Amino acid sequence: MTTFSTSVAMTTSPASFANPELVRVVAANLEHVRSRISSTGRDANSLRIVAVTKTFGAEHVLAALAVGLRSVGENYVDELAAKRAAVGDVALAWHYLGTLQSNKIRHVVDVADVICGLSRVTEIDRIAAHRPGQSVYVQVDFTGSARRNGATPRDVAALVEYGRARALDVRGLMTVAPTDRAGARAAFAATNAMCDDLGLVERSMGMSDDLELACERGSSEVRVGRALFGERAVARAR
Repeated sequence: MTTFSTSVAMTTSPASFANPELVRVVAANLEHVRSRISSTGRDANSLRIVAVTKTFGAEHVLAALAVGLRSVGENYVDELAAKRAAVGDVALAWHYLGTLQSNKIRHVVDVADVICGLSRVTEIDRIAAHRPGQSVYVQVDFTGSARRNGATPRDVAALVEYGRARALDVRGLMTVAPTDRAGARAAFAATNAMCDDLGLVERSMGMSDDLELACERGSSEVRVGRALFGERAVARAR
């Protein structure tokens, strides 16, 4: 399995098979994303850009690879597995961003380098049983909505400590911010502060619509799909 670090050099890259027109479009969009990051006073090279290819094809993964991105995010484990198999053994870190379903956790740990939606003790136990040392983020939810995945802020510290005790590589926190700007600012600031308090390096905050707010509040990686690849197809039923 590809490690979290993506500095491995390849002698022959599948990116050479990427669609040239798609690469051109993604490269232009990536330049715009980096410009948006720079507008906040951050060095665009200091953040990881995770290319979210949910509902897009393996050709979009190859295009992301061709423009220099080395982290890919997927919300559905079957899509992740299929695209990983399609592009082969490349220097990519595959991030699983979706909700963890108990009956699919074993499949997730087989194909994901980083599991980003951890929010329950039972998930920690299942992941640790199948893959000790798995890299994970704890997801934090600030909305209180039953439809949102994530642990409440008051439960985060205990989950991080429990994950560490079960020998998982708890690298950071992830959040999907509320849609209003004030709520997003508060959520990103709180996530950043929790990471500082818990000694966590990674702060996965910000997506296509709110990445500037996240960058201003200390994000270490942004998860970008639409801003790189355009509008996606309607998500399928889970």
